[in-house]
Amino acid sequence: MPSDHHGFIPSSAEDQLRRRVKAELRKRMRGLRKALPASACAERSARIIERLAGLDPIAPARAVALFWPIEERHEVDLRALDARLRERGARVAYPGVDPETHAMTLRFVEHPDAMQTLGFGFREPSLDDPEVAPGELDAIVVPALAADPRGHRIGYGAGYYDRTLPRFCPPAVSVAVVFDFQLVAEVPSMEPDVTVGWVVTDTRTLRAEFC
Repeated sequence: MPSDHHGFIPSSAEDQLRRRVKAELRKRMRGLRKALPASACAERSARIIERLAGLDPIAPARAVALFWPIEERHEVDLRALDARLRERGARVAYPGVDPETHAMTLRFVEHPDAMQTLGFGFREPSLDDPEVAPGELDAIVVPALAADPRGHRIGYGAGYYDRTLPRFCPPAVSVAVVFDFQLVAEVPSMEPDVTVGWVVTDTRTLRAEFC
């Protein structure tokens, strides 16, 4: 990597390096997760749910945003947490993506069975479901391909959550969930990446170091 006479890497070159590292990390984590048997995904997801259910921002929460798993990509499956939240009277919201503007919204859903799988591989709320307003959520659970103890995460690269989280956090607390092998020492960060407040795996619960 070329540098100036002081030994510093120019910012543009550093950004390119970070992008390459993120792309390689994204590719590697997708492959590792894809190789995980479905039964192992279910077992690890259940352990993550137990940790989330007792987490400070979620245990007393009255309104929580979850995500519907893309099963073919072996994402963390939080469907059992949805049921537990509703049993104690909490409202549950899910993300949806506008097919024209590609903007992501969060909407409260009366029952997850009413959602439909559209163009992104996961169930989404109807446009008739009430949109969540800033201040209405206590916690947002966020998917990730990789996360680190500082609260940095990598998604699929579209930036939906990076653009959405600042609208709700604070007061909502953001929590990234990953299988433990997706927790890495450092995720390269660059503008406009947004950190999360907590990272929860099937074996660890971490309060982000930057929070």
